[in-house]
Amino acid sequence: MKQRTALIAGASGLVGGECLQRLLASEAYAKVTVVTRKSLGSAANHPKLREIVIDFSQLDSVHAELRADHVFCALGTTIRKAGSQAKFRQVDFEYPRRLAELALGNGAKHFSLVSALGASSKSGVFYSRVKGDLEDALRAMGWPSLCLLRPSVIAGERQESRPLERVGEWLLRFGPSTYRPVAAGTIAAAMIATAQHQAAGVTILESREIPRAAG
Repeated sequence: MKQRTALIAGASGLVGGECLQRLLASEAYAKVTVVTRKSLGSAANHPKLREIVIDFSQLDSVHAELRADHVFCALGTTIRKAGSQAKFRQVDFEYPRRLAELALGNGAKHFSLVSALGASSKSGVFYSRVKGDLEDALRAMGWPSLCLLRPSVIAGERQESRPLERVGEWLLRFGPSTYRPVAAGTIAAAMIATAQHQAAGVTILESREIPRAAG
């Protein structure tokens, strides 16, 4: 099997970190490039890993380095952490959109995005509308292979405290399958599995479908 190259954004986050670990451990990938605002520290010493440390607003300055067969995007924040809706949109829409444009222009064949349950450009909820706008923008680019994953609450150990999400995660465990929490590792596994398959066109994985896709 031909080894591929991967590019990942959001590796310091919950899903991105899980994805990075799996990519580095996978024999299917010869090289993994991480685009990050802050260095991953000792984790960056892996022989397969290359870091690009940069503010995401300056992606154009490293255009030539954003080359890979498969791109994995797990960028995301919260409105509270971002400080405003405008800043939130910058992180969750503008940065991933530009990354996708540049990587596609460099010949990438597959893009995998961690979106969100209920993502729709027509949503009355700002968060869901931004996610939907990004999905629409990616579709319009004409990616050879595009996977949009729409998890409900993402389960896992976060570095930052999010008590309300913890409560919601616990309650939703007993709810319908559509809304049950999905483990970050499961989402990462599904991202890599669908990238390996590299189905033509757009693949949408709703929250309840992600565990099956992860295998």
